Amino acid sequence: MKTILRTDITVKDICEGFVYNELEGKGLFGLAGKLTIQPEYQRNYIYADGKRDVAVIESILKGYPLGLIYFNTVGTDSFEVLDGQQRITSIGRYVTNKFAVKDERGMEQYFTGIADDKQQKILNTPLLIYQCEGTESEIKEWFRTINIAGVPLNNQELLNAVYSGPFVTLGKEEFSNTQNANIQKWSAYITGSANRQEFLERALEWVSKGNIGDYMSRHRYDTNIAELKTYFNTVIDWVAGVFKDVESEMKGLEWGRLYETYHKIAYDPNEVSAQVHKLCTDFYVKNRKGIFEYILGGSQDTKLLDVRIFDEATKKSVYTIQTDEAKSKGISNCPLCAIGNDSNKDKIWSLADMDADHITAWSKGGATDIKNCQMLCKTHNRAKGNR
Repeated sequence: MKTILRTDITVKDICEGFVYNELEGKGLFGLAGKLTIQPEYQRNYIYADGKRDVAVIESILKGYPLGLIYFNTVGTDSFEVLDGQQRITSIGRYVTNKFAVKDERGMEQYFTGIADDKQQKILNTPLLIYQCEGTESEIKEWFRTINIAGVPLNNQELLNAVYSGPFVTLGKEEFSNTQNANIQKWSAYITGSANRQEFLERALEWVSKGNIGDYMSRHRYDTNIAELKTYFNTVIDWVAGVFKDVESEMKGLEWGRLYETYHKIAYDPNEVSAQVHKLCTDFYVKNRKGIFEYILGGSQDTKLLDVRIFDEATKKSVYTIQTDEAKSKGISNCPLCAIGNDSNKDKIWSLADMDADHITAWSKGGATDIKNCQMLCKTHNRAKGNR
């Protein structure tokens, strides 16, 4: 890959013809239309937080270096930003009055409101730019390398770079666009942000059954994302249909896996709603995120709920009572061993060799208190389950 260090391009040059489109799936442009600031493989703009974008402008005003910027040559006098998109976009947004920066008196000032000498200082600031030229493979390998530092690319952003093309462009327009009215609905079930590609990642994960890279490779040059959108919406609609109420614990669950496992089973949404409410208010349920899979699976696997266990004081008290009574009768202090016919029918187990067990299973209404506690040898307790 060839590189040329350029110091002849200023902020004014970069901002000539700057276009900032709020619909993040679209490109950003500058340098009189010669520069694509956000090519397909780039992440969305994430500096619009009132801190990082402001820091870029303050750095220029204080004369601090902005660091190296990398352009990829894509044609005669035509370039893409390989690294520096966030800084360039922050500069362009400020120069076009998209946000304000506080002055020395603490007053917020837009670009057109600051003194002329400050405007000229910003516009005349030269940028250190490496102009690169190479094959697609070389450029993308370099893109991975230079993004190790700073705010690192997440897995999906890297995959977008590797498999850039019409499919990624369309996917970002649908799932990485914060103006999409469906984002609020999706946010009830998906953790993350559209800007950092988490919604696109979930959609790809669900439709590919976890093989995102393979799926993106096969569909890289597709000019529609119908399958991706249909499958994603099918999963979301299934969740919303089964669970009438949206609970905070639903966010971030493996809904794609749960859909594949349970979508052929019929559920009564009213009954499901009643079960969810009951479990969400149950003092003994420690893992409320497990409630939904527990219900989908027929309310059998209590491990999903991490039901509160008996405390040590209760275990010791019950162990002492059972052991004293067993010794007086000459039988095992494990009630199930005592009624058996093997060599353990009169064995006295140590506390360390026993587990606390609900006499009436929690799933059948048994409480986690001393009246519903018995000590069983580990073998019998693990065999007992919910019976």
